[in-house]
Amino acid sequence: MANVINNASPLIILGTNLRRRGFPILGFSPCFKKIHHTRSFPLLSNQFCSNIPRLARLELVGTSDLRKLPCFSAMGELGQEDHENLSHQWETGAVLPASEIHVKNAVEALRDGKVIAVPTDTLYGLACDACSSGAVQSIYEIKGRSMTSPLAVCVSDVLDVERFAVTSHLPDGLLHSLLPGPVTLVLDRGKESLLEKSLNPGIDTIGIRIPESDFIRMVARDFGSALALTSANQSGHSSSVCIEEFKQLWQECAYVFDGAQLPVGRAGSTIVDLTRPNFYKILRPG
Repeated sequence: MANVINNASPLIILGTNLRRRGFPILGFSPCFKKIHHTRSFPLLSNQFCSNIPRLARLELVGTSDLRKLPCFSAMGELGQEDHENLSHQWETGAVLPASEIHVKNAVEALRDGKVIAVPTDTLYGLACDACSSGAVQSIYEIKGRSMTSPLAVCVSDVLDVERFAVTSHLPDGLLHSLLPGPVTLVLDRGKESLLEKSLNPGIDTIGIRIPESDFIRMVARDFGSALALTSANQSGHSSSVCIEEFKQLWQECAYVFDGAQLPVGRAGSTIVDLTRPNFYKILRPG
């Protein structure tokens, strides 16, 4: 491996060092006047390079100039489709800020059947498409969790709850008074639920969350369906309030979205059973 690195071009070594330091893999725009993430979110070079001395010393060159360099002239140039395919491989476990500009990354990963790590209003969680049996299976494997332990789902808005669970027996305004917030509501799935039968098989109820956290709600809204959601830790281990606490799971996720350290404890959400009309039961205090 040492020989490979020693003979590599400076740009490859630079990319490797940045990757190790937690920066996403970078690509070139046609004139290298902008440095951008492979998912096409631009970042002006004069802003970015000032924070990375090795980049700040690079001269801005055009695509034609790059092709003349010995280290590039002997290499085949990737087409856009090849570049996109490689970017998916490079980005496995990439850490990105949990900000609106990266919602697209999260949604694309979910649609590809991948697992992502996201902040909520209580803990960091692992999320995937609740209607993809393969993605749900991946979450169980990542956590080392028994398939008999049910997963909750996350939606973006109160009006979405009735798409996946029975709400007709609830008093008017109850859902809006509880959600969004640090609670998981257990409701009957009912025959009209849009959830796949493969999610929590043999269980007629479903836990539904709408975290009071902008990023995951934006992701769920743009994704357009329910997300399976569970805490970002291996079964039997402590839950996580910052991404460093589940670093061993990063490589299992398409993306890890960093929302900084969460300001609450590790108790998770309060779980409330609302399956019976006019009754409620607290299954777990948060």
